[in-house]
Amino acid sequence: MNLVFVCTGNICRSPMAEGMFKKLLEEKGESGIVCSSAGLATFDDRPASDNAQSVALEYGVDISEHLSRMLTRSIARKADLIVCMTDEQFETLNRMIPDEKLYVLAGGVDDPYGCDIEVYRECAKKINGALPELYEKIKSGS
Repeated sequence: MNLVFVCTGNICRSPMAEGMFKKLLEEKGESGIVCSSAGLATFDDRPASDNAQSVALEYGVDISEHLSRMLTRSIARKADLIVCMTDEQFETLNRMIPDEKLYVLAGGVDDPYGCDIEVYRECAKKINGALPELYEKIKSGS
């Protein structure tokens, strides 16, 4: 299973989700799921935002080595599941990708970019809280 978390800039939500999900997979001893992240409107090779890095560390997740990348057709084609952060991202991608390959995390996760660290904490809490359900969805094949 190849899963890609997607947000706008690939510097806040999707890198946090990727790191947190990798931690969950490690805790479960899961080796059959590979995950990464990408952005819909980004420049390549930007680090995760300072607040995203700080909040991820609060969850025991180090995303300091993360570098942003654009979601390309190649990445999308190779993905078994693309996890979007908003309904709008789902709709944008659904023009090119079948909806059975798309999923909106937690009913949508607002972009914390440019906000204070408390907004990032709320974002991370919502992401982290939704990941066990995503894992179960993948494992059940639904």
